[in-house]
Amino acid sequence: MDLRWGITEEILRDPRRPVWFRGTGAMTVVGNLWSSRERVARHLGVPAAGLPDLLLTALEHPTPPERVEGPAAFHVLPGPVDLTRLPVPVFFPRDAGPYLTAAIFSARWKGKQNLSFHRLWVQNPRGGPVRLVPRHLDRMVRLARAEGRDLPVAIVLGAPLEFTLAAAVATDYAVDEMEIASALWQRRCGRPLPVVELPSGCQVPRDSEIVLEGRVTQQDAPEGPFLDVLGTYDPIREQPVVEIDRIYTTEEPVLPVIVAGTGEHYVLMGLPREPLILRAVRAAVPGVRAVRLTEGGSAWLHAVVSIEKRREGDGKNAALAAFAGHASLKRVVVVDPDIDIFNDEEVEWALATRFQADRGLVVIPGATGSSLDPSAGKDNVTTKWALDATLPLGVDRTPFTREPYLRARKDPEG
Repeated sequence: MDLRWGITEEILRDPRRPVWFRGTGAMTVVGNLWSSRERVARHLGVPAAGLPDLLLTALEHPTPPERVEGPAAFHVLPGPVDLTRLPVPVFFPRDAGPYLTAAIFSARWKGKQNLSFHRLWVQNPRGGPVRLVPRHLDRMVRLARAEGRDLPVAIVLGAPLEFTLAAAVATDYAVDEMEIASALWQRRCGRPLPVVELPSGCQVPRDSEIVLEGRVTQQDAPEGPFLDVLGTYDPIREQPVVEIDRIYTTEEPVLPVIVAGTGEHYVLMGLPREPLILRAVRAAVPGVRAVRLTEGGSAWLHAVVSIEKRREGDGKNAALAAFAGHASLKRVVVVDPDIDIFNDEEVEWALATRFQADRGLVVIPGATGSSLDPSAGKDNVTTKWALDATLPLGVDRTPFTREPYLRARKDPEG
């Protein structure tokens, strides 16, 4: 495939179909691997609706990984470091260049370990600028720079799903996401996640496809433009430059790619945020059934919450708690438990038949929202809104019940 948009075009033919680009060399490319919630659920052995609870359990009961001393599945790639040896695509016409989009950074600073997703522009054979938002890795970089030092990092490309999901969970700075990954791994495999420690001190899963060991330097450079999850282009910003010192690969490495704005991007970015919404709503409203970040909101800006209402006002409280659980949320719809929140048609039907704006609409102006929202104002200030589509307590539900034969059915693959 042509590395300029060719891989993107093939992946977009069916955004839920996993695609393995075999090529002619030892290194191959895979896309759409985790492109549906149902596929993730099957791998982890839970119903799709149970994924937020599973992630929340791992978050609340972390398990230290198992550090192994034996040989890892990967070895140092011989020769000088040259990232252009990797089949790194240019995804869209206005992208600044080839990007690693499935890069998981493992960083360690003064005893604190952090895992997080960040895109990396392969600007030259040794590296390029990385997009950082003001969260934990950015904090580590700033702390290292305050002491005039580079921050050691290991960039994992291709790892167990448990590690991948944990890297996208938002936690407190003191929480080690590797222990969340290990808790998920132990549930499925019966043992903690096996990890190896690299010369830099950074830890990575033993079963990694490709690992780039290097440093976030004290140098900044322009980064972008790049197409992000909303399908719009991020502007050019000054961002830290990463320099790679060693490349490790398996014998036949598989490079994962994530095409922005597709199902896989939504699953890996949005799904790990749902347990935080679930926890926040559960603290406010005991009768929570399920939560979901919707694809229509790019699995980031819009959510649906299902509750069993016990008191009038539970619907509004659930929505306000959801905003607290995920600060980037812009809209929340709250529905009764008979509505399938994973079916957009049913959610819209609930709004059409059970919602009245004069009693169910909540508008919150002047709130801080997402930097991804192009309609937000200065400092990402936005207006948030909630729609309480739950029925009043004690009402005759007969006029509000849809004939089961007419209820939309969802494809098992989503």
